[in-house]
Amino acid sequence: MYSLLPYNTFGIDVSASRFLEYASVAELKEYIAQGAVTTPFLHIGGGSNLLFTKDYDGLILHSRIGGIEVTAEDSQTVSLRVGAGVVWDDFVACCVEHGWYGAENLSLIPGEVGASAVQNIGAYGVEVKDLITAVETVNVQGYGRVYSVEECEYAYRSSIFKRPENKSVFVTYVRFRLSKEERYTLDYGTIRQELARYSAPTLPIVRKVIIEIRESKLPDPKVMGNAGSFFMNPIVAKEKLEALQRDYPRIPYYELPDGRVKIPAGWMIDQCGWKGKSLGPAAVHDKQALVLVNRGGAKGSDIVALSDAVRASVRDKFGIDIHPEVNVI
Repeated sequence: MYSLLPYNTFGIDVSASRFLEYASVAELKEYIAQGAVTTPFLHIGGGSNLLFTKDYDGLILHSRIGGIEVTAEDSQTVSLRVGAGVVWDDFVACCVEHGWYGAENLSLIPGEVGASAVQNIGAYGVEVKDLITAVETVNVQGYGRVYSVEECEYAYRSSIFKRPENKSVFVTYVRFRLSKEERYTLDYGTIRQELARYSAPTLPIVRKVIIEIRESKLPDPKVMGNAGSFFMNPIVAKEKLEALQRDYPRIPYYELPDGRVKIPAGWMIDQCGWKGKSLGPAAVHDKQALVLVNRGGAKGSDIVALSDAVRASVRDKFGIDIHPEVNVI
């Protein structure tokens, strides 16, 4: 058995029957050709979006494909090819260092580049789909395929790769296009408020501010196990929002281009009185109600029980179903 403790940020003490890492597409294809990739299998990234409820009776696959390569460049944009095993925040730091705009709002999101393209990670008004041009993959039969960004069918925290029939498709490289022209997305959360301390925004300053905001709300997984935001923000019809506004005139919301609205799940959880509350060794974080934490020794089932209780409260109070962003295994 292979311990998965270093491979899940919730800090759940579970094991897998087998574990394979590969550092290149050739090595992955070799494993496949040798018949080493047997079912059941699960391909993971940094484990920052996983909740294991028991030992995994199968093979865990993990990519260590590295490299950040410039593939094209002009006066306005730069195109990059990035290995799936690159730590996401290392990639963001690299972009900021080189003066490439677009990824800075996604600073300090845990995980790896390959998983970012599967999950369509997002924060502070930016989603990774806005930066991706294509995703390179190898499937469990050893065949390679490049998906254009349109073929990835990106939506909120969703992509074609999250569908059950595509769990046998492994991301190897992600291609990005970033801007060399100064542009920022600053109208989310308290970004502008925090930037008021500086004379003007620059890439390093925006990254610094995003990191400070995240650190003020989110616990360090090395100190307290968590997977960042546990729940997705629900998207509802305008009519639903208007009905809720009669009882909750100060309910926060974000309007979407399709006429629907996104309501912060953290606000609703807070209104239900869950912020800082525990259920056994699992708790709702006291600074950000969207985050569930392992206070020490929690099992996956403890986190699931807390999640179920929180979801029931939100459903009863607001008539809205909130769904986990985290994959429960």
